[in-house]
Amino acid sequence: GVQLAESGGGSVQAGGSLRLSCEVSGDTYNTYDIAWFRQVDGKEREGVASVESFGRITYADSVKGRFTISRDNAKKALYLQMNDLKTEDSAMYYCAADTPVVVGGMPLNPGAYHFWGQGTQVTVSS
Repeated sequence: GVQLAESGGGSVQAGGSLRLSCEVSGDTYNTYDIAWFRQVDGKEREGVASVESFGRITYADSVKGRFTISRDNAKKALYLQMNDLKTEDSAMYYCAADTPVVVGGMPLNPGAYHFWGQGTQVTVSS
């Protein structure tokens, strides 16, 4: 398996930007699908963006045009550049990873991943 550790969260005003990072340990990182999710207390965890092992990128409709996901296989890292942040983007953000067989072509489904980081909080104020 892999271990994941997020960083880069913080507080920002609406319209601002943040860049989240996720460091991944494990020799087979390059073969994993990896994604960002977010969760607000009392609500279900939702998919934000994903990069599958072969490179396909998927975004949730709510972040298209504002967020950019990228992965650096050499550094074993995943990033999420978040621009034009809105108050509704406030949440705990998690990165997750798993093999393509397990993810099963559902890259924004939180139930498709076994490996998770501890999360990093993003707070956007008006």
